Parts: sequence; C-alpha cells; structure tokens
Amino acid sequence: MKKIKFSLIVLLAVAVFASSCNAYKNANRSERGAAIGVGGGAVAGGIIGKISGNTALGSIIGAVVGGGAGYIIGKKMDQQAEDIKTQVPDAKVQRVEEGIVVEFSSKVLFGFDQYSLTDASKQTLGNLITVLNKYPQTNLEVQGHTDSTGTESYNMNLSVQRATSVANYLKQNGVDASRLTVKGYGEADPAYTNSTQEGREQNRRVDFLITANQQMKNDANRQAQQQGTNGQ
Repeated sequence: MKKIKFSLIVLLAVAVFASSCNAYKNANRSERGAAIGVGGGAVAGGIIGKISGNTALGSIIGAVVGGGAGYIIGKKMDQQAEDIKTQVPDAKVQRVEEGIVVEFSSKVLFGFDQYSLTDASKQTLGNLITVLNKYPQTNLEVQGHTDSTGTESYNMNLSVQRATSVANYLKQNGVDASRLTVKGYGEADPAYTNSTQEGREQNRRVDFLITANQQMKNDANRQAQQQGTNGQ
C-alpha cells in the first residue's frame, strides 16, 4: 500500500513539472523560480516536501511566484544569500528556488539540551539580524529540529522552545514580528543520519526559511510587467 501511495505521489509530481521540466533542470537558481510557474508552486512544494522529507525545500517551493517576477525575486535572494554568507560565517546558507535556507547547528546557539541563547550565539544572531533588516521585504520562518534521542514529545517541545527563543531575540533586536513565524518539528525532519554522533549533532539545528513577502511579490510583478511592456 505504501509503495502504491508513493508511486501516485511521484506520478503527480511528474505531472506538475512536465510542462517546464527541461527549462527547470537547465536553469540556475534565479531562473528556476520563473520555470516553476505560479499555478504549480504550492502543489509541487507539498509533493517535494513529502517525497524528500525536507520541509524547508517543500515550503520554499510552495511559496514561489514564478514567471518574470520569480526571476526578479531570485536575483534579490542571490544578493541576500551572499550577504549572509559574508556576515554570518557560522551559518550554512543554501539558495533554494526563490528563497534561502539558513541552518545553524544547535551547538552554535545553545548548550546541550538547552534552549536559552548563549552570549556567543547572540553575537552570531546579531550578525544575521543586520542582514535581515537590510532586506525588510522578506518573511522568516524559524524552524526548530532535534535528533532522535529521547521521546518524541520531549523533542517536539524542545524544538519549539529553541525556535521561539531565536524568534524572540530577533524581535527584541529590531526584526518586525509580522515577518516571523515559528515551527517546531522535533525529530520528524532529520536532514542528516541519526545513526552517528556527528549526524545527531547536525540534526539538532535551527533553520531559517527566508521568502519574499507580499510587498516584494507585488513589486516584482509590477517590474516584470514593465519590462514586458518595454520589450526587455
């Protein structure tokens, strides 16, 4: 039954992407947002998130605008990602379609089994806040994750507490609360293996999902329409 369900999901994913598959595979990150298209983004994001087990990937793909506006947003995200890499060397930064995933291992932010920020982690987050406030037209989802050690309920609670601690610190230091959402995933979304100590340490992490807010989307749509009118 599970195999049948998985096969149906894969077939649906193929159907969603069939019309733009070649363009998508050959495009760079900025161009892929344009290739996905407006109609398929949310559906495709949900499918990919489930298939890959990567909620960050699914969430960002689900938020794509597509078309010329998606390309414009992608270029802006390219610049923001580079600024984060420069200002926050402790973070792992990935450009994903029209968004950015910033990953911090928990040992950068917290002591073992703790959710209170250390002085060093506040400095690290301060560097990130500088970049976030430079690009106010973005939304931020703060995701907490744990390894598989301990009970599911304990891990879920810890992941929420850690994500909340980070979000509260951002709000206290100038990041508009309306930009922020918080989610805890506990042990449910491992990005690394839980069978090794190193993998478990990496799974104890906080991810930031950075996507365009409505104002950026509106501005990008207007710009794309103007460029189309001007034949650019």
